[in-house]
Amino acid sequence: MKITSAEFVKSAVDSSQYPDSPLPEVAFVGRSNVGKSSLINALVGRKGLAKTSNTPGRTRLVNFFVINKALSFVDLPGYGYAKVPLSVKKGWQAMVDGYLEGRHNLRLVVMILDIRREPSEHDDMLIEWLRSRRIATVFVLTKADKFSRGRVTVARRQIGEHLGVPHDDLLPFSAKTRSGTNEIWRAIETACFPAA
Repeated sequence: MKITSAEFVKSAVDSSQYPDSPLPEVAFVGRSNVGKSSLINALVGRKGLAKTSNTPGRTRLVNFFVINKALSFVDLPGYGYAKVPLSVKKGWQAMVDGYLEGRHNLRLVVMILDIRREPSEHDDMLIEWLRSRRIATVFVLTKADKFSRGRVTVARRQIGEHLGVPHDDLLPFSAKTRSGTNEIWRAIETACFPAA
């Protein structure tokens, strides 16, 4: 997709603050520090659209962006970071669940996993939750540039077996080289604009 515009719309804590928009939405989910914001920035070719940080747990709100005035990207808070109070963790979980459960124009969830790590218990729980609600999901394996091509193949197979997903359905991605962006965009366009 050729990007002509990418704009931050707003941050929200709960559904009462979500933008009232008919645009199809793509939500980005994953554990803290897995590279959600970097992926969004790479997809739209804008360095600072979604705020990135080396500090896990920086995204604490639901952030909405409009791309090409045609679809919306939603950056959800990361989960599974141990160094935050339990009350904050519960708040994040409520935000993520509340968004995923009630957003009628949600067309796709981009589930982001670190290619170097086995999926965590939190990852497994969220994937099971998405499956139980039949929410369309695409799996992206970030930090693929850290591995050789052979190790990427092995990691895809291992993670695919863990998730019960064909390894060809796991899309390797590198924020550094931007490899994988075309494949991710194809999945997004298929989900959001099926008749196009």
